[in-house]
Amino acid sequence: MFKYYLFTPGPTPVPPKTSLAMAAPIIHHRSPQFATVLAEVKENLKYVFQTQNDVLILASSGTGGMEGVVTNTLSPGDKALVVRAGKFGERWAEICKAYGVEVLNIDVEWGRCVKAEQIAHGLDKNPEIKAVFVQAHETSTGVKFPLKEIAEVVKKRETTILVVDAISALGAMEIKTDEWGLDVVVGGSQKALMLPPGLAFVCLNEKAWRFVEESRLPKYYFDFSKEKKSLEKNQTAYTPAVSLIIGLRENLRQIKQIGLENIVKYHQRLSDGVKMAVKAMGLSIFTKENPSEVLTAVEAPKGIDAQMIVKKLREEYGITIAGGQSQLKGRIFRISHMGYTDEHEMVMTIAALERVLIELGYELIPGTGVKAIQQILLQK
Repeated sequence: MFKYYLFTPGPTPVPPKTSLAMAAPIIHHRSPQFATVLAEVKENLKYVFQTQNDVLILASSGTGGMEGVVTNTLSPGDKALVVRAGKFGERWAEICKAYGVEVLNIDVEWGRCVKAEQIAHGLDKNPEIKAVFVQAHETSTGVKFPLKEIAEVVKKRETTILVVDAISALGAMEIKTDEWGLDVVVGGSQKALMLPPGLAFVCLNEKAWRFVEESRLPKYYFDFSKEKKSLEKNQTAYTPAVSLIIGLRENLRQIKQIGLENIVKYHQRLSDGVKMAVKAMGLSIFTKENPSEVLTAVEAPKGIDAQMIVKKLREEYGITIAGGQSQLKGRIFRISHMGYTDEHEMVMTIAALERVLIELGYELIPGTGVKAIQQILLQK
């Protein structure tokens, strides 16, 4: 018998207090009680996004928010510049192609980071590009992208918007939407915001809303103009995920109480500890540049299938981490340290990882990784 622990880059653990709030009797989504909840959530989402603009709340996964951005800001035949440095960069390109948007790709080796200069070169070469699509960090590789520098490039062009997938970054990494000039930012509920899957968030600035007014792609459910009008009345255009929004209210209160700056530092601390531990164990970090503080992507030892590491941790120790995606399947495993996760759980995970590796034939002195992570976490 064992307890169940979740350390995937989504979904992530939900705080017990939040689960209890969501278990309360359901209220009607057009009632004054729900309007009060939504009004509070609306304001506190601005704090998390670091913006003065309203944040749309959609009943969908983060991918729904991504698709909604494409259909609400572009028109048939428009050109988009897409950074493909992992699985989720590829998703931007796939969504654009599905709606007849011409995609120009910047292909970056998985594990490497796009440079702002590459964005500038792409825009100089194709000045008619209407949107640049990028990740805050690429969840499939653990690489963090230089959003501030990329925004400096894009903001010089009035006819181009920067769209950021921050689904697994929001609430864990520094995302300064207004200060950096990020035109569109997409978030999701099941990552650092510590909720079950089911909510997507989209923040658009004034420049991006001008693109919405001109967009001619088909849309119905994900109609941002309708959602904006409804949100102004503390409502949603269609039936919302009421219980999830009530849970979100609890988590946003907690985030605001702790403070975003402190939360970002905490995630960095956990990240430093895990990365130091796996290196001490003789393992290699897959991420070659700009490692994210949200998760650690680790190369499996030679001769050991990473999927077997994931399987043994889950089935024998009750610890769920993530494997590699696409061409990285079997090559890497990923340990998330975002959201409702504490230091002791990370130490436990490293201890279990040591045992699994030894069981799979990897030569390792027990306690090597545990000692390394403890040394980081003991630093005040």
